[in-house]
Amino acid sequence: MTTGRHSAAVLDPSLDDYELAAALVREAGQLALLMRMAGLESEQKTSVSDVVTAADHAAEAYVLEQLRRCRPEDGILGEEGASVQGTSGRTWVIDPVDGTYNFLHGSTYWCSAIALKDSADVLLGAVFQPEEDKLWLGGRDRPATRNSEPLTVFADAGGKRNTTPVAELGAATYIHPTWLMDPLCAMPWHAAATSAASLRMLGSGSCDLGRVADGQLGCWFQHSCPEWDWLPGKAIVRAAGGAVDTVQVNGLEWFLAGGTTAVRELRAALLSGSVA
Repeated sequence: MTTGRHSAAVLDPSLDDYELAAALVREAGQLALLMRMAGLESEQKTSVSDVVTAADHAAEAYVLEQLRRCRPEDGILGEEGASVQGTSGRTWVIDPVDGTYNFLHGSTYWCSAIALKDSADVLLGAVFQPEEDKLWLGGRDRPATRNSEPLTVFADAGGKRNTTPVAELGAATYIHPTWLMDPLCAMPWHAAATSAASLRMLGSGSCDLGRVADGQLGCWFQHSCPEWDWLPGKAIVRAAGGAVDTVQVNGLEWFLAGGTTAVRELRAALLSGSVA
């Protein structure tokens, strides 16, 4: 396939789902990076920090084309508008560039991400951070890996990470400044944020979740995540032995990941900010 001056691989339909997901995010991420190096302009979506570039569209178009050829019976849902109704009961969920604001401003903290789900739950996730050459992969049928190396942070030392309280962990999160002006969102967020040992707000949920899975970050919480921001990392964290959860507080849905104890404590902290 050719997009502008940049070409990406035509993938083999005989790849298994994990191999296909890994190849798709790697190729999409590299395509986006090459396009950024050649120069990009952006369009604002909902705010000055919510932007889209030609690279987002090109990377999603590439993944869409490959999936329609390699998995013609599966559905497809993409952040930038891809929508295919499948017949298999399975759907691929695409985030061609997660962290577009970072991507556009020269940060390395962005990625391409993909998940495969059925009607019950997410089956697998793949996240590729091109400028750091990190590929996280895992799912229901395969333990989590980073660059093919097993992720064992939740299993080491008798699973200590699963029992570590949030007060001893660094928490990654994201909240747009406008949401901090809404007490219904700000109160639960503040309760959860102040329960952690330290905070990180780096601007790519899938990059964050990969780092929860490999132990660089202790836990993660964020509200109102669309499927493409949640499912790839959810699959990987769970495949690494970590915990995931969601909770409704003041009409907003919050998404949580980390060790079992940290997720339970984050959930309680968020609920403490309820006005009901």
